Amino acid sequence: MAEVSLLLWDVGGVLLSNGWDHAGRTAAAERFGLDPADLERRHEAVAEAFETGALTLPEYLATTIFYTPRPFTPDQVRTFIWGLSRPNEPAIETARRLRADVRFTQVALNNESRELNEYRIHTFRLRTVFHAFLSSCYTGRRKPDPSAYRYALQVTQRAPDEALFLDDRRENVDAAAQLGLRTLWVRDPARVGEELARAGVAAQ
Repeated sequence: MAEVSLLLWDVGGVLLSNGWDHAGRTAAAERFGLDPADLERRHEAVAEAFETGALTLPEYLATTIFYTPRPFTPDQVRTFIWGLSRPNEPAIETARRLRADVRFTQVALNNESRELNEYRIHTFRLRTVFHAFLSSCYTGRRKPDPSAYRYALQVTQRAPDEALFLDDRRENVDAAAQLGLRTLWVRDPARVGEELARAGVAAQ
């Protein structure tokens, strides 16, 4: 079997907290006095367009929240969304050490909307972690669609068994494994370093 030379990282739930998931939307509904079921229904109707870059954040908010007058502003909601992001420091430190090892190419392979993705890249200095960002908002491909993984392999010119994919969602891990990628299902971001070492991936 080939040596691992490509690390494909999910971001939300691994290096950072999830940015705008069901729990975040539930918290936003409580904070702003929204109907959580209505917000979720409206979100699901446009989630693919939002996360693949076809819908901007202002357009998304206009569709999901500001389709009717509100006693608060889109900027207040955006600030709330940004505030949901927190670092998982042990995982980020592991990723930074591996970034410094010339044996590995590190790529972000995450499902995220453009504005949130770029906020998180800047705020948490993810350019010091990754060589490239194949986020869904740039590629138009969302995990667990096989095209997302195939595209990452094509861009990096790696065979599936040269890549190790890390994600906290089992369905995404299973989809990668079906294509022949090595995988790590992250259930505790604080233990990512240990689990990678057991998989034979550690910085020199």
